[in-house]
Amino acid sequence: MSEEQENLKKSAKEHSDKLAKLGRELGEIQFSYKIEEKVTKEYWKQRMDDFKKYNEKGLEYYNQVHAMMNLVNKDEAQMFLLQISKFRQLSKILLETMEKIKENPSIVDSKDKQQSSWSREIKNKITEQSNKCLRHEMDMNSSFREFYEKHLKQILE
Repeated sequence: MSEEQENLKKSAKEHSDKLAKLGRELGEIQFSYKIEEKVTKEYWKQRMDDFKKYNEKGLEYYNQVHAMMNLVNKDEAQMFLLQISKFRQLSKILLETMEKIKENPSIVDSKDKQQSSWSREIKNKITEQSNKCLRHEMDMNSSFREFYEKHLKQILE
């Protein structure tokens, strides 16, 4: 094995170890995109705090994925970087929507028959945005798994 290949293998292994550690930390956070009809400001404040913590660790994880991909294929790594940017954008919109709900938690109460169209719109938006974030993360993870199988698996073995 050439010195260049040996260095690539070593670098990929280091990135892989960091990624595994971040993955475990991300898993411990246990955030769910499922929307619950909780109508207290405290719940929504906690929900926002939990999402911020999850999102921060998620971005750290995906940036590590990008760095690892960048070792072997800069073009695909750049495409993944665009996915990270989109994840950041979707997360920002989700947090903004959560903020609106935190200020007026009755928005998510399905038993409230007097809901305004604004409330229904916000309620629909939180569900839609949560689903978008979840699907996007699933797509990012699928992209990385495919990349791993195609480019990294043989390097790390």
